[in-house]
Amino acid sequence: MRDVTRLTDFPPPPLRLGGEPLPTVGRVRVYVCGITPYAVTHLGHASTFLWSDLAARVLRATGSAVELTRNVTDVDESLLAEARRRHEPYDQLATRQRFAFDRTMEALRVRLPDREPTARQAVAQVIQLVQALLLRGAAYERNGTVYARATAAAARAGVDPDEALRLAAEYGDEPDDPAKESPLDVVVWKGATDDADVSWPSRWGPGRPGWHAQCTAMVLSSYGSGVDLHAGGADLRFPHHAVEALLGEAATGVAPFSRAWLRPGVVSYAGAKMAKSTGNLVLVEDLLESASPAAIRLLCLDRPWRQPWEYEPAALQGAAERVEALYAAASHPGGSMTAVQEVDAALLDDLDVERAIDTAVEAGGAAARRVIDVCQLH
Repeated sequence: MRDVTRLTDFPPPPLRLGGEPLPTVGRVRVYVCGITPYAVTHLGHASTFLWSDLAARVLRATGSAVELTRNVTDVDESLLAEARRRHEPYDQLATRQRFAFDRTMEALRVRLPDREPTARQAVAQVIQLVQALLLRGAAYERNGTVYARATAAAARAGVDPDEALRLAAEYGDEPDDPAKESPLDVVVWKGATDDADVSWPSRWGPGRPGWHAQCTAMVLSSYGSGVDLHAGGADLRFPHHAVEALLGEAATGVAPFSRAWLRPGVVSYAGAKMAKSTGNLVLVEDLLESASPAAIRLLCLDRPWRQPWEYEPAALQGAAERVEALYAAASHPGGSMTAVQEVDAALLDDLDVERAIDTAVEAGGAAARRVIDVCQLH
């Protein structure tokens, strides 16, 4: 996949996300919360990866050298449960689903990450993180399991105590665990039980890394004390992102853990958030049977990135028609450089794809070709 040409105003102004500028000098460190490989890719997953791909392309177009890391959570309670249900080794299931995910991302023209660490590869780094948290008094050990003190994560995410407890239970943080000092503390090292599917040795006994600690360790081992831009679905804001950042800052003493966050809005279908547990999945591989990659990309990107939205088949048809209008506009020779600059300004202003395309379709020519190039709508 080729990179886009640089933006017209060089050096251009910095990318703005959520109304805040993200000034960069040379290298930009980007981390994307990746997949838990136990199910095929649905539209909600794809939306996050399409937005992070676009952000990286816009940053590259400013002349920055973007280094993007996207992890694979291949040590996870949901993955282990699915593997048991299928009577299949968990690592075999993870490998097969990861292959399917990679094919889907390639079809959608999502650029390969520069790094793709897995939780299994990061166990040693998680153990180092847990040791650092214990040394700093930010964690404690109980019978082979290590908990991090994470009550403050709710306040930093703007979540009230009752909602925090509800979300902690929903995301498997077990607030009722009697071994905890506080219900909102989180497991960073889970001591193995007699029926454990998988474990690794540690100074606290055999066990496996906790979910939040995995991402923290992979960020720190990839980039040092933090990142410039962290991406992941809006539903990960709490507890995952808030706890992940809390752990990183507690271990290193450096803040902020991430200078900016990109959390695309949740995608719903049939009135509920798209999720395997709900069964209301719209699979990307099914959409690709009748729709172009460009139409699927535009379906996800032609809206404010923070906005939650509901999938409707008519919207996909509308996206396909908008792509065709963009192609027709791009076929016009020449074009106004002012319009190209307006397109660039829209993309740098909170990744405003909708405004960029409106400008491009009206102006035609070079402006339309710019949008097609940057947004990978070929």
